[in-house]
Amino acid sequence: MSDMNALLEPGMIVRHPDQPDWGDGQVQSNIGGKVTVMFQHVGKVVIDGRKVDLVPVF
Repeated sequence: MSDMNALLEPGMIVRHPDQPDWGDGQVQSNIGGKVTVMFQHVGKVVIDGRKVDLVPVF
């Protein structure tokens, strides 16, 4: 898991760098490198944090 993904906590807003059409997503959980995110346009997605670096939205 990247250093940035390790900092993601429930409630944070993120974007998937390779799926901009998914819209912003809210982190639901971050357990063992698996980040569960509820995205605006596709719903709940479990992301392997070792393969995808989610981008925080500030």
